[in-house]
Amino acid sequence: MVTPDKMMLCASSLAAIDGVRHGFFTRQGGVSGGIYASLNCGSGSRDEAANVSKNRARVAEILGVKPDRLLSLSQQHSAEAVTVKKPWDGAKTPEADAMVTSTPGLALGVLTADCAPVLFADGEAGVIGAAHAGWRGALSGIVEATVKAMEKLGASPARITAVVGPTISQKAYEVGSEYLERFLAEEPDSGPFFITDESSGEPHFDLPGYVGERLARAGVGQIADLGLCTYCEETRLFSYRRSQHHGEEDYGRQISAIVLA
Repeated sequence: MVTPDKMMLCASSLAAIDGVRHGFFTRQGGVSGGIYASLNCGSGSRDEAANVSKNRARVAEILGVKPDRLLSLSQQHSAEAVTVKKPWDGAKTPEADAMVTSTPGLALGVLTADCAPVLFADGEAGVIGAAHAGWRGALSGIVEATVKAMEKLGASPARITAVVGPTISQKAYEVGSEYLERFLAEEPDSGPFFITDESSGEPHFDLPGYVGERLARAGVGQIADLGLCTYCEETRLFSYRRSQHHGEEDYGRQISAIVLA
């Protein structure tokens, strides 16, 4: 069996905070097969529901919570952040892209397969957060919405530690000229996050760099990036874009989660 140290990645800055457990889980150590091998935690995939439930239960066990306390959202690429006080009925999953809590024992999880998972913690206030930041969500303000929601629970931006988990790298993220034009129209100062590929002539976007910039703008005191590319790490991480390039009919999702002990 794959051991927990192979199943998840940890950030030293979050690991140093007393009373907080977290993990950026990989695709390794689960029960799913085929294109979902093996720790697919995405209930929105076409993987067998029983396998997804078993995978999520393994994640919950490592985090020290019951399976029904490993929470995830109906992600919409929005700037909507919700405050969580108790587990919800699975049939009533909130439509949002971030959640925060000050309640111990609730594991906040976000699902990704190229977008950026961001985990947040203010250890002094006892407040945590988790955000799913694709380019749409990042551009529209999901990072800032998460920080503001944490502030309402007593967190201070200057005390918050935030870590950007595995996401698609600029090298692998070709976006097209119309994407660049749309982005610059909404945020003219974002030009430095684009480079032009010499071979294709198409722009490439630095999503983790841009998310880091939005964290800095929000006043987050400590920011880190694991620096892992979902597209490049085929045996370790799921990637939507890689699945498209391989002509696969669907793709798995990895989960990143944080909990107050």
